[in-house]
Amino acid sequence: MSSLFSPFTLGGLTLPNRIVVSPMCQYSAVDGCANDWHMIHLGTLALSGASLLCLEATAVESIGRITPGDLGLYDDATEAALKPVLAAIRKHSKIAVAMQIGHAGRKASSHAPWDGGQQVPLGEGGWVAQAPSPIPQKPGELAPQEIDAAGLVRIRDAFVATAKRAERLGIDALELHGAHGYLLHQFLSPISNQRTDQYGGSLENRMRFPLEVFDAVRAAFPAHKPVGFRVSASDWVEGGWDLEQTIVLANELKKRGVDWIDVSSGGVSPLQKITIGPGYQVPFAEAVKQATGVPVWAVGLITEPQQAEDIVASGKADFVALARGLLYDPRWPWHAAAELGGTVDAPPQYWRSQPSTQKALFGDTKFGGR
Repeated sequence: MSSLFSPFTLGGLTLPNRIVVSPMCQYSAVDGCANDWHMIHLGTLALSGASLLCLEATAVESIGRITPGDLGLYDDATEAALKPVLAAIRKHSKIAVAMQIGHAGRKASSHAPWDGGQQVPLGEGGWVAQAPSPIPQKPGELAPQEIDAAGLVRIRDAFVATAKRAERLGIDALELHGAHGYLLHQFLSPISNQRTDQYGGSLENRMRFPLEVFDAVRAAFPAHKPVGFRVSASDWVEGGWDLEQTIVLANELKKRGVDWIDVSSGGVSPLQKITIGPGYQVPFAEAVKQATGVPVWAVGLITEPQQAEDIVASGKADFVALARGLLYDPRWPWHAAAELGGTVDAPPQYWRSQPSTQKALFGDTKFGGR
């Protein structure tokens, strides 16, 4: 039996295979609201055969958006906009749906990548970002405002409010975004966090706010629904956040009942020097899993079915989370199932698409010439 197509349980959620649609920012929302693009994009991925679809990084407050086009879930309008998208997915797919929730911190108020990705000036619709310390992401950018005690409470409460809205929408799981140089990662990394209060300095202090946010979200979201945490295991910068500190954080999250750790890297500094290659971040995931025993997701240039199978079968990770590979081939799990001898769910409208040379790809279905 293929390990990639074996079931696994996260919290109270049992998933039929180990393939996750990784959260992918689309920068296509309007005032935080989902629209027709999200219906098409997420609808396509919902029919991929993966076991879990994780919605893109969803801002918990408007100033926490990376770009003006970021998806949000912070008011009644943004909640209402997601309802028809999720209803369509539920009607036509059995896929579980998670949501990654986060705050951009000092990386907020940026143009979309295809528009250059640079900071949006205040006179052109930008806004003043907020961060652990008043240090800009890049030289020459407008410095963010340091978050004060009241701001910390406001942001923590915003995460909680978003978690409650996600529950009302029927979201099956949540992932807190503590990676890629966004707010929770900014608190963790000594590169971006130079506070002198109880939220800066020592590792214990730098972990304090991300852990407070996790505790608050975990308490607000139903106990049977899993909550995970995405980390950047390394800043890839000397003196920055690293794997050793990541393992300490992962163990603290384990004590608090985290259901998985999604292990990525980088994003906090333009000085990062990353060595990229197939599965280049998998060793980080393996190290976290070995040190903590917490289920982990592996990401990063995982493109081939046998590569994904080997990652799971060898115990390096419990899930593979695919992003660009699924954009390029939205039926990647189908093709992986055909190659590895697994089965996937598919709508009956597509049952006849299976090549006659393959064994039954879609479990418990029949094919005919009509």
